[in-house]
Amino acid sequence: MSFIEDIKNRAKEDLKTIILPEAEDIRVIKAAKKVVTQGFANIVLLGNEEKVFEICQKNNIDIEGVTIINPLKSHKKQEYIQKLYELRKNKGMTIEQAEELLKEPIYFGMMMLDDETSNADGLVSGAAHSTANTLRPALQILKTAPGTKLVSAFFVMCVPNCEYGEKGTFIFGDSGLNENPTAEELAQIAISSSNSFKNLVGKEPKVAMLSYSTYGSAKSELTQKVVEATEILNKIAPEIKADGELQLDAAIVPEVSKLKAPGSRIEGNANVLIFPDLNAGNIGYKLTQRLAKAEAYGPLCQGIAKPVNDLSRGCSSEDVAGVVAITAVQAQNQN
Repeated sequence: MSFIEDIKNRAKEDLKTIILPEAEDIRVIKAAKKVVTQGFANIVLLGNEEKVFEICQKNNIDIEGVTIINPLKSHKKQEYIQKLYELRKNKGMTIEQAEELLKEPIYFGMMMLDDETSNADGLVSGAAHSTANTLRPALQILKTAPGTKLVSAFFVMCVPNCEYGEKGTFIFGDSGLNENPTAEELAQIAISSSNSFKNLVGKEPKVAMLSYSTYGSAKSELTQKVVEATEILNKIAPEIKADGELQLDAAIVPEVSKLKAPGSRIEGNANVLIFPDLNAGNIGYKLTQRLAKAEAYGPLCQGIAKPVNDLSRGCSSEDVAGVVAITAVQAQNQN
């Protein structure tokens, strides 16, 4: 069974309600149809219901079972305007600005997530929004999760016919958000990514703090940051099986680990790869995706108080449905 099939089956065990605030995008509508037909989440589309029905009619799509809410007509509109104003007035927001922002489905969706009476569990956006426009309202309204100081992004990489990682499955972090994390931030990314691996893959995370150096084979400011990050990680989360600084081959190939990193806690069996900066993380996931023909799920977010995930603007309806399933399982693990 593939990673995403397993995720969909797990999502079916405890149905969650996921908000899709880009209701007038045909890919999102098709994804909503897939999700309710396959039965792994409840879906709320946010947008103009007349436009949604028009698109469905033109494309012969039946979205029975999908809830559609128009933020401009919702009975929650005034309540959310007041709540957003109270939340952001110390940052200079006026009631008029709050009203204007709540016309945007992405802001309305975040307010729904913050509203316990809405029964919403997660949100997926990005088919028509930039990453910044997805995450900004999430951080303004939902804030970070308890005990978390940093929001970061990761990819689940599923490499076919691969003996490394967890039968070819890895988490790559941070591969989508933090450009040049400090040593302290790298340690936080490692902790969050370790928890994400445990929750989504269901196996023991083995974390490698990656560098172009292994155990001091090269020394510079760049390698020292990873050394310090590993020390911080081992100090604040000693229960996590982690090691660094490690070159990639020493991290994932046991035979190389014995030569380059004898006595390593992870013994060349890393399944969570922490990259020193966004250059490395982004290049790494795209190389793996293209050259190894890996399935790449992400960028997925970690560290937000409720599950919010970003999409590539080049996503397909199947991609959207897959991220909905992942978001639902993340929501299960937050309960």
